[in-house]
Amino acid sequence: MTQSQTVTVRILDKDYHISCPASESTNLERAAEYLDKKMRDIRRSGKVIGAERIAVMAALNITHELHSRKHDELFSSQDTEQVQQLLTRVQKSLDSAE
Repeated sequence: MTQSQTVTVRILDKDYHISCPASESTNLERAAEYLDKKMRDIRRSGKVIGAERIAVMAALNITHELHSRKHDELFSSQDTEQVQQLLTRVQKSLDSAE
């Protein structure tokens, strides 16, 4: 049985507590750092206002990157599934924080 733990990540100066398998905590932290960077870049551009809109734009950009890499076959189907699971967990955490 996989041991679960709660990881706290900071995105756009807000803390999120996310439950994940202990073996995935480092990956989750890296994903959160990547998301935070993307969201800060979008906010800095000044073209998008509001955390929710910034999050949607970041999600679209990251999804586009994922699909481009998938198209280039840089990701195996297992990697893609893991990324999708992580995105689902992050979305649930964002939803519960509202």
